[in-house]
Amino acid sequence: MEQNQFKVYGYRWVMLLVFMLVIFMNQLSWISFAPITSQAAAFYNVSDLMIGLLSLMYMMVYIAISVPASWIIDSKGIRFAVGIGAALTGVFGLMRGLFAENYYLVLTAQIGLAVGQPFLLNAMTTVAARWFPIGQRAIAAGMGSLAMYVGIAIGLVLTPYLALHIHITGVLLVYGVASPVVAVLFFVFAKDRPPTPPCAPEHEERSLVYDGLRDALQRSNFIYLLILFFVGLGVFNAVTTWVEDIVSPRNFTVIQAGKIGGLMILGGILGAIIMPILSDRANKRTPFLRAVVIGSILGLTGITFAMSYWVILFSAFIFGFFLLSAGPLGFQYGAEITYPAPEGTSNGLMLLVGQISGIIFILGMDMFKDPVTGSMTAPLTVLIGFMVIALGLSLKLKEASDFPGK
Repeated sequence: MEQNQFKVYGYRWVMLLVFMLVIFMNQLSWISFAPITSQAAAFYNVSDLMIGLLSLMYMMVYIAISVPASWIIDSKGIRFAVGIGAALTGVFGLMRGLFAENYYLVLTAQIGLAVGQPFLLNAMTTVAARWFPIGQRAIAAGMGSLAMYVGIAIGLVLTPYLALHIHITGVLLVYGVASPVVAVLFFVFAKDRPPTPPCAPEHEERSLVYDGLRDALQRSNFIYLLILFFVGLGVFNAVTTWVEDIVSPRNFTVIQAGKIGGLMILGGILGAIIMPILSDRANKRTPFLRAVVIGSILGLTGITFAMSYWVILFSAFIFGFFLLSAGPLGFQYGAEITYPAPEGTSNGLMLLVGQISGIIFILGMDMFKDPVTGSMTAPLTVLIGFMVIALGLSLKLKEASDFPGK
């Protein structure tokens, strides 16, 4: 295929597929305890917060590893950098399955999996830029986000069912065996870049990572975007981590909690496909970013206050559709407004602030839940307030084409 006289290779879809498989497996491992928090706490004889720590560890580790991971992605290439993430996912995923009965060994394995995460998530826009023409990059980044969401969705929905039939140890063993298989597939099929670039040099070359980091943080538009990700990704991390504890005070079962979380991610999957396509076709980012904040507020309001199971299911779908579609849109928009900063740098910074807020929101929701009933309505209401503030900031965003020189 030829586009603007630059060759676009069909192998880009193979590269994207194996990349997506590793992201899928890593995110499945992250979320696997969230829908079975109470069951896992009883099995390991620890508190709910200690089970939440298994998810929280991903965010804590990300803060320390994100910038070095972005540097490795931008300086050493995709196959090397993503290969680190793939290897860690395979090795520690298997370790977690083999030592599933010991909480502290599971926690150790979870830390290893968490170290691999930024080598995967921070590379989404880099993979898109190396392999795809500029008109398909938001879609390619959206597919990376899609893999993340599918992994989370399957973890939320499938884990409670498996835990009832093959116990927690069986679940972790199944996931553990799958992890190295996915890692091997990546190393067999992944390539660093196509033989020739899919675009003009001015759309491909980027500055050095630390120069790009300094330049990006001097741009007010990118600061607004970082605040949006601080709020949005933090809310997402908190809601998915405590999904069972959010709905259990309203007398919903573990299976129902898993379905609520799964439908939320299903909405996100559809949003991650539809919204980037619409954005690419319109050649606009900011109207879609504002729309996803509005939709997220509506969905989160339903999750917070609804007492009907069907209303919560619908609200979860709306919340996921809009909030999770902000990921690929924001990653591509961030890469565009921070040019010539490396894609991995802008991508990594947005994910980094979301991990910081995730830790704050997760701990805050546990700290300020009702001490008698366990209800999380009050802290969720605060999160809605943060989303409203984010909506106000989204009105300040400008299109990349509105900047001088763009």
